[in-house]
Order: sequence, then structure tokens, then C-alpha cells
Amino acid sequence: QIRLVESGGGLVRPGESLRLSCTASGVTLRHFAIGWFRQAPGKEREGVSCIIARDGNVYHSDSVKGRFTISRDNAKNAVYLQMNNLKPEDTAVYYCATADFAVVAGRCSRNAYDYWGQGTQVTVSP
Repeated sequence: QIRLVESGGGLVRPGESLRLSCTASGVTLRHFAIGWFRQAPGKEREGVSCIIARDGNVYHSDSVKGRFTISRDNAKNAVYLQMNNLKPEDTAVYYCATADFAVVAGRCSRNAYDYWGQGTQVTVSP
């Protein structure tokens, strides 16, 4: 059984940083596409940052490019999202998700990922 668990969310002020973690069981993440998604109240879940190919190719949405970094620790079977210079519009529940590379086919969209964590809340407020 595949299980993903996110952690690291919290309340921060604009300009501050957070690092989200996603640990996995039942799946070896280095063999799968892995991504971070977020969903703000009243909005659809959107792809933020994803490792979309076996060569480590990464996608970042325009809204986070230059501020967020996705990374993977194969030894810990975990993936991280380093979020710098956070803005109020980054407030959302953040989810990690995974799927086979062939299924993902280079996408960082929610309908391409099969297995999801429960989410962690990130709130950016003065």
C-alpha cells in the first residue's frame, strides 16, 4: 500500500521560508514522478513543482519559479519543497503526489497523479 505523509506546514509572515517534507512508504520515490500541489479555498488544485522525468527534469509553475525548489532524498525516500520569499497568495493546503513516469508523461497536473498525501496547511499572513 502506497502512503505519502506531508509535514512542515505552518503560519509564516510574508518574505519568510518554509520547507515541506513528504515521506513515502510502499513506493520507491526515485522510480516515480513526484510533485507538490496546492489548493487554496475556492480554487482548483494546481501543480506547483514536480519531478517529471527519470533524468530529474523539474517543472515549476510560473507563480513559484525562482522561489520554490523541489528536491528528493533517495536514501530517506522523501521529497522536499523549499519555499522562500513566501507571499500571502501562497496560502493553501499543500499536497505531495506520485505516479509512474509513463502515466505522468511529463505533466505536473493533478489528474496525472495517482497517489496523494493528506496535505499540510501553509498560511502566509502579516
